Amino acid sequence: MAGQSLDGAWRSEGYGLHFDVSGTTLKAYELTAISCLPSFTAERESAAAAGEMTFKVVGQPATYILRPGGSADRWLVHRNGAASDMVIRRVRAAPALCAQPIADTPPNNFDVFTRTWAEQYGFFDVRKADWRGITARARARVADRIAPQELFQILKEMIEPLDDAHTSIVARAINQGFGGTRKTEHWLERDARPRAFEITEQRYIRGSLKSWCNGQVQYGRLDSGVGYLRLKSFSNFGAQPGFESGSSALEEALDAIFAEASSWPGLVIDVRINGGGSDTWGLNIASRLAAAPYIAYSKQARLDPENASRWTDPQPSEVRPSPRPSFHGPVVELIGINSVSAAETFTQALLKRIPHVTRIGENTQGVFSDVLSRRLPNGWTFGLPNERFVTDGKAYDGSGIAPDVPVPVFPRTDLEAGRDGALERALELIGKKF
Repeated sequence: MAGQSLDGAWRSEGYGLHFDVSGTTLKAYELTAISCLPSFTAERESAAAAGEMTFKVVGQPATYILRPGGSADRWLVHRNGAASDMVIRRVRAAPALCAQPIADTPPNNFDVFTRTWAEQYGFFDVRKADWRGITARARARVADRIAPQELFQILKEMIEPLDDAHTSIVARAINQGFGGTRKTEHWLERDARPRAFEITEQRYIRGSLKSWCNGQVQYGRLDSGVGYLRLKSFSNFGAQPGFESGSSALEEALDAIFAEASSWPGLVIDVRINGGGSDTWGLNIASRLAAAPYIAYSKQARLDPENASRWTDPQPSEVRPSPRPSFHGPVVELIGINSVSAAETFTQALLKRIPHVTRIGENTQGVFSDVLSRRLPNGWTFGLPNERFVTDGKAYDGSGIAPDVPVPVFPRTDLEAGRDGALERALELIGKKF
């Protein structure tokens, strides 16, 4: 298939996307049964691996790599930083809707919003939500001349009860925004997080805490020389925007950190306050802990717009032992409700590591999917999850991944006393292993 032309029309399996390729330009469109809206434009780069075509999104750091997928009419689309590919198939032409711009009216904006959720959201059952009923009740409130602020409030009220941290809506024209979250007793608001970091650093770190990746990756030593790796996110790692720069920065950081691994009696990994980012970077870190290859998880996207129980074929992500500095000894991971998204897929990527990684703390947030970004005719944007990550037949959406050893994570009593009970328990367990 070398030199094969991609020119023409393509449709994704799941995701509700249509692609038009013409020469060096790729244009993406967001589809529902009632709408077709422009999404992004990308330009082809001249340099690419054999059989692959690389497209850079105009005005964004995102890169899409198109790879042969088994036939001339089936290809794979990979976005850098994602843990899987999207399957696209050649079609005769764009849907007729793409030639019929949808008018910017309150009812149309409402209908595109609700239809997108009906076709793509994968977790109505997990969140115990009757979307059909929710839509019917909200639709009765949408008049032809409703004010934008009122429409925003209606849409927000529809998704807010889901308590899903991968749901959002942003209306920049009226300076409004909303993002969902599942909060529990020990959820830490942003203003409380510096105190939690400070306690760990001042009371438990022996010596200095070193930082890499724009401060998102930190390392120090605890009592008895135990290694401490704090991951504050899986994003913004590089000196420049984009996945490639961040990947280089991460590998440099891990080389420096794991260079000391031979002296560790054990390692504590802390993702208790981590808002997520690239799943691939979590797999990279997991590879530094693996002595043998294993499947971290398999990823699937919602497939059928009419049936939320149907998913695309699973795409496995493997953890492979790294040839670079690594550690195969005892590992304890600290997790909690503020462990979100890629912090959770990273945790999932450690489930089958041998020897077992002991998890201490509380359940993670319960969101694993990449966020499917969408827009409305009026320019507002919104996001929702349409994928699941499965390990040994189980997904953890909604409830999150549970600890092996339940310990309250930064309860108020600990914050006031200046102690970290979960970290103390981790040191106690590692002490029993050496």
